[in-house]
Amino acid sequence: MSADIEQNAIITIYLLFSHNYVVFSYLAGVVITAFLSIVKPTRFSVIMLLGFLVLLFSFEYDKHMIVPFREQTLKSLITQTPHFRLQKLIDIVIAEILPILFYAIGWILIFLGVIYASIKLKRLERSKSS
Repeated sequence: MSADIEQNAIITIYLLFSHNYVVFSYLAGVVITAFLSIVKPTRFSVIMLLGFLVLLFSFEYDKHMIVPFREQTLKSLITQTPHFRLQKLIDIVIAEILPILFYAIGWILIFLGVIYASIKLKRLERSKSS
């Protein structure tokens, strides 16, 4: 392999990682919690799995789905007569509210999973010490 192809491959791998490192971390969370849910299903593992899935969807929605979804919704709801209030409402909901909502729901689920696990551990410690 020539030096320029090798260098371009390294740059491509670096750019792929630097562009998608958030997706890789969410995907790692999905894989780990899916494995935990399969091996030993608990509320903790399922809540965490749902949280990482919502965060992964949130990232992809933010990155790739907002514009086509907004355009499709506008084309289907506003056919002939322009409705500027409806268009502004659709823009606000699809481009501003939903991304924040998905992100918040994902992190809330992960936070709830951690809280649930810590409460469960405290109960186990109390029952062992008694």
